[in-house]
Amino acid sequence: MSFVPDDFEVPRSLAGEGFRLEPLGPEHNEGDYRAWTSSISHIRATPGFEGRSWPVPDMTLAENLGDLERHAADFAGRSGFTYTVRAEGSDEIIGCVYIYPEASGASVDADVRSWVSADRASLDVVVYEAVSQWLRSAWPFATVRYAAR
Repeated sequence: MSFVPDDFEVPRSLAGEGFRLEPLGPEHNEGDYRAWTSSISHIRATPGFEGRSWPVPDMTLAENLGDLERHAADFAGRSGFTYTVRAEGSDEIIGCVYIYPEASGASVDADVRSWVSADRASLDVVVYEAVSQWLRSAWPFATVRYAAR
């Protein structure tokens, strides 16, 4: 069974108060790398990321590019959807949203995580609330795991 139905049109964007989402790809490498490497402890303290191995402090820009290429391939193949979070009114990358199938065997349709950079921490709840509503209104999932803020 596919992660999303074949006839589902995957949203390409979401605009919220102070941010906008667009599909993450290799073209975002430097800005993405800058955003998360400046915010490792903040990301690790974000709900949904506690106890995880990412972010890896010694990951190189080239390794990050490989991750972004994998996320873009997942998006194209409809097996997972990663969005970069940009600051409203700018091209600055300030976070990411990940929408993937549940891997642990729990009975949910999608596992969702998001982070924003430490200098944009005030947007964490804003992104969470906007993405939560978006998942309910624009996506085909009956059940979603997305750590509350």
